[in-house]
Amino acid sequence: MDRLEKTEQVTALAKTLSETAVVVVTRNHGLTVAQVTDLRNRMRAAGATFKVTKNRLARIALEGTPYQPIGDLLTGPTGFATSPDPVAAAKVAVDFAKTTDKFEIVGGAMGATVLDPAGIKSLASLPSLDELRGRIVGLVAAPATKLAQLVNAPAGKLARVFGAYATKEAA
Repeated sequence: MDRLEKTEQVTALAKTLSETAVVVVTRNHGLTVAQVTDLRNRMRAAGATFKVTKNRLARIALEGTPYQPIGDLLTGPTGFATSPDPVAAAKVAVDFAKTTDKFEIVGGAMGATVLDPAGIKSLASLPSLDELRGRIVGLVAAPATKLAQLVNAPAGKLARVFGAYATKEAA
């Protein structure tokens, strides 16, 4: 890799870090190409990305970002899982770590807050942004639904009474 490629890689990683809400640092001990491809596909499906990069280049890219303190976690074969949704990358990484012992979560950061592996696991247990939006919509729509049911209930009762009288007179 020549100097120009390294510069481009550092610039791309720095841009990714500036647009992300969470960074999960992982250690990979002999993952196969198929396993890494599976991990990347899972990340992509969740709206996250997974990138393996050289630690020295990653430390350079971390400079000047809120994620600079996680530079100490970069030892050995490491990778970054990033996502704009604070929960997506953590969920996929924790789920993938359960399937293989060759993939280890080292830590990460959410903004300037550095997280240990337990913090990443607790972050992964939270509902995703889409799930929270669905819950909020449900909570907002529930009173309107109840109100519509209450308004329609007397009319429904009246219609049932008229229907009962009509069947009674017809019989």
